[in-house]
Amino acid sequence: MHPSSLRALTPLALALGLLTGAAQAAPQADIHQLAQQEQKAYLDTLRDLVHIESGSKDVEGVKKIAAYVAGKLRAQGGKVEVIQPTDIYRLDDTPEQVGPMVHATFQGQGKSRIMLIAHMDTVYLPGMLKDQPFRIDGDKAYGLGISDDKQGVALILHVVELLKKQGIQDYGQLTVLINGDEEISSPGARSTIIRLGAEQDAVFSFEGGGTDGSLRLATSGIGAAYLTVTGKASHAGAKPEDGVNALYELSHQLLQMKDLSKPQDGLKLNWTVSKAGSNRNVIPAEATAQADARALKVADFTALEQAMQAKIGNKLLPDAKVDLKFEVRRPPLEANATGRKLAQHAQGIYEQELKLPMKVMDKATGGGTDAAFAALKSQGGVIEGFGLSGYGAHSNNAEYVQIHTIAPRLYLAVRMIQDLSRGQIK
Repeated sequence: MHPSSLRALTPLALALGLLTGAAQAAPQADIHQLAQQEQKAYLDTLRDLVHIESGSKDVEGVKKIAAYVAGKLRAQGGKVEVIQPTDIYRLDDTPEQVGPMVHATFQGQGKSRIMLIAHMDTVYLPGMLKDQPFRIDGDKAYGLGISDDKQGVALILHVVELLKKQGIQDYGQLTVLINGDEEISSPGARSTIIRLGAEQDAVFSFEGGGTDGSLRLATSGIGAAYLTVTGKASHAGAKPEDGVNALYELSHQLLQMKDLSKPQDGLKLNWTVSKAGSNRNVIPAEATAQADARALKVADFTALEQAMQAKIGNKLLPDAKVDLKFEVRRPPLEANATGRKLAQHAQGIYEQELKLPMKVMDKATGGGTDAAFAALKSQGGVIEGFGLSGYGAHSNNAEYVQIHTIAPRLYLAVRMIQDLSRGQIK
């Protein structure tokens, strides 16, 4: 609120405003001005980040961007470590080595514990940058990985900078965690995100806010199932009875699992890939299939895996061997009461102080967020979508962010940290 407006209020009105934790009717002028002034520096940082190729499996590239991010956080006074993951959750597509994560902490003078997360890896291969370097066209900034999620990394760096410039130290500890393996389901970072997330009063994740800047309190979880049937080969014409047809058994297994989906509850299991046999005249000795699974609750994945394991015991061919592997690639993010309070406050800041619209999505849509790992054992609130508005993630010719959303997003994050640290979110 502008200082002249503060003077016009009675002490009682001021007291009531503080007690309710209500968002102010006008932006705090000093923070608002700093956020606007920070836009140029933010774009410079974003350009630097985009120009470091950092595909998830390009470990040297991820190490390079991690060193850049760590250097920025050290310069801001953080206690910083670059962590090479050792506790790796091996998924079907996990590479031998995964990229590092940057962990920084800033000690404040209060009690609240707040964590800011983003990821610095992308889906792109080395050498692709030359076809889409950083560029600005009107209100859009383009570049590989700019929306997903280098804009989020840059936002965190400049939120920390604004907190420093504004002298905001009312928090107990501010934690920054930026990982380098999100696009491959965070096999190396997930255990650290879960552990640190459990210690926080609030976690703000800086994935993009979509095209409309929505905050998200819930997302679907992503699972995968791998079914392998081992039979016995034989001549399909001369001695088919000597074989064990893995394709027959696989077909039986898939058909008996076709009704495990519960769409009304958001649980979905769909078999999408299969393979069997090598020659027309040979009884197939092996057959495989893969399925995509989605769930809205962590417990639903557990129940689904148990149901699938029970099903495979019912075989068509007794001599066939059936193996099932189930992966929770990402748990669902489930909304809780604390998260709803935080999101409501953020919505008030955006709509009442900045006069900008904001939606809060508390029903699961889409999936695949590290915020879900942070929330897995947390009693605090976890919110996804603090990043810039943009479009074209994973596109090699159309990925962009909207420049006019930089200052509002910086302002929002700083104000949320300020209010949460001062106990003004009730």
